[in-house]
Amino acid sequence: MAGKFEPKVPVQLNPPKDDPITKEELAAADGTNGGKSYVAIKGIVYDVTGNQAYQPGGSYHVFAGKDASRALGKTSTNVADVRPEWQDLDDKEKGVLNDWITFFSKRYNVVGRVVGATNTD
Repeated sequence: MAGKFEPKVPVQLNPPKDDPITKEELAAADGTNGGKSYVAIKGIVYDVTGNQAYQPGGSYHVFAGKDASRALGKTSTNVADVRPEWQDLDDKEKGVLNDWITFFSKRYNVVGRVVGATNTD
């Protein structure tokens, strides 16, 4: 099922950036006050600003400004799960996490990498 993660409407993405983004910069990009909204997965930072779900009041705002690797692998919006550590997830959850990476990479621009991230592959 090669197209299962393809967006319904084609998305024109910029070339991925490798800019260093500090944890403080990531935390500030939580969509509040009309600002940028970023979500990191395995240390890769995606700009989700245009998606209302990641803005304050949105169903995925809990992920904004954070590395949400663990929560995405667990398919959880529980605040306690929104953290970078994912290595101890079971194989099924790791597969789900990798599916989320594919999903994000087809929809959102990569704007950088979290400085000092220890949760990359």
